[in-house]
Amino acid sequence: VQLVESGGGLVQAGGSLRLSCAASGFTYRAYAMSWYRQAPGKERELVAAISSLGGETKYADSVKGRFTISRDNNKRTMYLEMRNLKSEDTAAYYCGRSSGVEIKPIYWGQGTQVTVSS
Repeated sequence: VQLVESGGGLVQAGGSLRLSCAASGFTYRAYAMSWYRQAPGKERELVAAISSLGGETKYADSVKGRFTISRDNNKRTMYLEMRNLKSEDTAAYYCGRSSGVEIKPIYWGQGTQVTVSS
């Protein structure tokens, strides 16, 4: 299993970014996927999750209405569209693959840094 995130960077508050997570090494369409983030000194937290076929999504309250999770099973890629970014969104963002039973990931990417300047 390999998960590779990209798209992070430095952005001003109010700006937008789109993160991507390219997956390989497993039957991508069979597994729910998710985005987590971890800020310095804080625990890793769920940002958004999406079911295997993309029909169901869930979001942390802090990002509802600003972030959109999606996936393209043909491209084996998951996305996180982030709008109206705030300084508190600054963190390392990780994509994760579920176990197939629970949404909590058992495989992680290496992470991509998002820094929002105020």
